[in-house]
Amino acid sequence: MAAAQGAAGSGSAGPSGPAPGHSSSSAAVAVWEWQDEFGRWRPYRGNVCSYIEQVIQASQQKGRRSGSGLASSIPLGHADPALAPYVIDIPSLTQFRQDTGTMRAVRRHVFPGDSAAGRGIVWEWQNDEGGWSPYEMNVCVFLEQAHASNHQRVDLGSLGYNYEIDLVALVQTNKTTRFRRSVQRRLDAPYPVTTSTTPLHTGVGCSCQQCWPNSGTGPITTRYRHSMTNFPNSSTTHQVPGRTASVSSSNVGFVPYNKAALTGARSTPRLNAQNTLVLAQTGSLSAALAASNGVSAQTLPVKMPKPSRLNQALAATPTEPESVVKKYLEELKSAPADEDCMICMEKLSSPSGYSDSCQSSTIRPEAVGRLRNCQHSFHMLCMLAMYSNGNKDGSLQCPSCKTIYGEKTGTQPKGKMEISTFPQSLPGHKDCGTIRIVYHISRGIQGPEHPNPGMPYTARGFPRYCYLPDNEKGRKVLELLKVAWRRRLIFTVGTSNTTGESNTVVWNEIHHKTEMDSNLSGHGYPDPNYLDNVLAELAAQGVTEDCLGQ
Repeated sequence: MAAAQGAAGSGSAGPSGPAPGHSSSSAAVAVWEWQDEFGRWRPYRGNVCSYIEQVIQASQQKGRRSGSGLASSIPLGHADPALAPYVIDIPSLTQFRQDTGTMRAVRRHVFPGDSAAGRGIVWEWQNDEGGWSPYEMNVCVFLEQAHASNHQRVDLGSLGYNYEIDLVALVQTNKTTRFRRSVQRRLDAPYPVTTSTTPLHTGVGCSCQQCWPNSGTGPITTRYRHSMTNFPNSSTTHQVPGRTASVSSSNVGFVPYNKAALTGARSTPRLNAQNTLVLAQTGSLSAALAASNGVSAQTLPVKMPKPSRLNQALAATPTEPESVVKKYLEELKSAPADEDCMICMEKLSSPSGYSDSCQSSTIRPEAVGRLRNCQHSFHMLCMLAMYSNGNKDGSLQCPSCKTIYGEKTGTQPKGKMEISTFPQSLPGHKDCGTIRIVYHISRGIQGPEHPNPGMPYTARGFPRYCYLPDNEKGRKVLELLKVAWRRRLIFTVGTSNTTGESNTVVWNEIHHKTEMDSNLSGHGYPDPNYLDNVLAELAAQGVTEDCLGQ
């Protein structure tokens, strides 16, 4: 078992001494981390951090020679193919996922060369899916120092975590619930050497020059300063104690797509009666509930008609990229003089920054359009490139305010959604019973709308059980979740935030409660704000009460 390696006091277990090729102990190393939906900081691997540093240094050197600004975005897929959907936006210090629009804060910390980071030593905890998740790097450094000093047990309370670590048994214990997890210590690539001695911002940064002092990268040019809006909220919450589940947050905001990634747009998914997702009818779940609870559980039958309203809507909606862009944007006779395009970051008075990688016979590179409802303006060619890189379902989403034009659909693989009720109450909802949703998705082959068409995808942790209170608002959420399921918005194929596994089915920005009680993990009850929050997340996907009568 991997967790048995590196036990304290064992002279042969785990790495000892500097890693091959590591510089002297007086050097410093740079570690880049991203913030997950629970406020935890997760370090990128050493090779990814090396790539980020190389791009920034090369951009800085080029800028000194030519007077140009720093690179505005860094595509992480160049360092690790599993990170292909992700781009780091340098002005805002955010990670942007191109296929879903999710944004997360990133930060850069500097550690001594003889620390765990400089030696390539990583401490990890075992997650609910059986994989290993790294502690944030300052915790790794703390644990490694304790390990080197032959401490048998350490308390992470001083670092903001409600855990004790047994360095001999390699076990993490939650001090409140006494829930235990395995931990492990392993050797990875050392983090890159840097001449900087001062870390950058430790949260979401703006593009003003104060965000980059003494970082070895130089200031951001004025052109990029304060040119973004709707940044995600910066959370300073510490690691949530207890059990965790793999879910994705739904953050607002936008940063530019990586230009190179837009050139390989995926073809339109074919939604037809053969691959349309079917919700379960009354069946085995109610019998199983009756057997396990000794009660008669009412099952809510749901069946998707063939052809569905979704299919009919798609058939009636133009999906040719140029037609969609022209349908929702009104071309302006003259571009605003001092306004930037949020997609390419060029001035709207200049040609689109995607004119070299996205071409159209009907849309000129200098054409500027205004979205008809929200009135935000962009290069029409930039909107064409953004649309062509997505699901191409006939809908557009404003990069600035997230207003959806048309009916948004996702890339969820086919599966089954089962719904039932039973009388037991959820904590915080004592006046009603419980709705249980069970999602079934099996492994399969990725379609043209997925990251790697033709490659297999896995489906870990299915069936997945989720819970709602059986009251008026809970039933409203349920009806909207049915719409989201039909529109393929609840799951997608991507990279798991929990395990790092790519080409697997993951949650897609609509949070679910996967536990009935014990909300220490954030995935159970009581949670007085959950129903309102999930309604907001559904609305962000274009799923509102207006959809229920359709």
